Amino acid sequence: MSVNVNRSVSDQFYRYKMPRLIAKVEGKGNGIKTVIVNMVDVAKALNRPPTYPTKFFGCELGAQTQFDTKNDRYIVNGSHEANKLQDMLDGFIRKFVLCTECDNPETDLHVNPKKQTIGTSCKACGNRGMLDTRHKLCTFILKNPPESNESGSASAKKEKEKKNRKKDKENGSGSGEAGNHDNFDAPQAVDGDDDDEDWAEETTEEAQRRRMEEISDHAKNLTLSEDLEKPLEERVNLFYNFVKQKKESGTIDGAEKEILAEAERLDVKAMGPLILSELLFNENIRDQIKKYKRHFLRFCHNNKKAQKYLLGGFECVVKLHQVQLLPRVPIILKDLYDADLLEEDVIFAWAEKVSKKYVSKELAKEIHAKAAPFVKWLKEAEEESEGSEEEEEEDDENVEVVYSSSARELKVETVKPDTPEKEEDDIDIDAI
Repeated sequence: MSVNVNRSVSDQFYRYKMPRLIAKVEGKGNGIKTVIVNMVDVAKALNRPPTYPTKFFGCELGAQTQFDTKNDRYIVNGSHEANKLQDMLDGFIRKFVLCTECDNPETDLHVNPKKQTIGTSCKACGNRGMLDTRHKLCTFILKNPPESNESGSASAKKEKEKKNRKKDKENGSGSGEAGNHDNFDAPQAVDGDDDDEDWAEETTEEAQRRRMEEISDHAKNLTLSEDLEKPLEERVNLFYNFVKQKKESGTIDGAEKEILAEAERLDVKAMGPLILSELLFNENIRDQIKKYKRHFLRFCHNNKKAQKYLLGGFECVVKLHQVQLLPRVPIILKDLYDADLLEEDVIFAWAEKVSKKYVSKELAKEIHAKAAPFVKWLKEAEEESEGSEEEEEEDDENVEVVYSSSARELKVETVKPDTPEKEEDDIDIDAI
């Protein structure tokens, strides 16, 4: 029975199908293991080597895996149900198969062991990006990159050659039975016709457009590998020119995904906010923070290194528009904080040390002095929130849920802590 590759799509006419996972438990005791019977067929539907999803199961379950490629046996140690593995396979598909742009499972992996990066390219929409290499499976992929199309199709070529040989033998036996007649040269005429068909090309506009797209896709692959080999400074300049072109053409407002993909392609994601600040911010920075919030969030969300570069870009903008922006430093920092572009820890670390990396030391000191009231307010707000949380915890300890059989709903009562009653004075019997 087949299921949709992207099981979040409920359309029964969805074109991307894969066989449902079949698992078989073998062995007993410490030697128990789960054999994924049809892993080869499942992996073929996903366009991935069967070792990748098997290793993914091992990483997620904390279990050892075994690969027997000759006999097509892919094993995960321990006893695991097929439904559980099928749900886990959805996670593999989301992270390593589906395109981030169009959600189609038509992506190829491009592994660069030197740079320790894994790129993806979608054959459906042309989107290109980089995988997050923090997952344990990525180290396995870097050590065991997928075979190229040429090597992957080697087995198919061998099968075609075998079929051609069989046909040649059949043709040879037929001509032998017929004897040595003039018909002996007939196969050459057939071969000649085949050559004419192979050399013929469609000359329609659609065929020409398809060929140009194939050439451009191939050129993109070459550019992808060439750009990653360039020094960091050149890659930063390429990203700068890319964003600048988007701004000048007036298409930057809705191009946040393309900008992020280009930064990931050039491996300069952390430095992205620095370039964006230079190109998108001026003396009207407060309005521009609201306008380009989504652009910066794609870089700064849960990325402290990118947030540090954003602070560096902020200092550069203050330097360019010192008269207008220096008095408004605390307000601008609060705007960046309210937009979730900066976290408290990053701001505190920045405030502790004056750096002359982006501006002169004198101007950096002035910026830090202007930012001091905001940093102080942020620390006090954090301390107050911690104090209120402690008070809430104490209040929770003194709350008791009272259940009454006659009541229709639960009642919550605050119980005062028991105070020890004063012991009555001892009475001396002899004194009575």
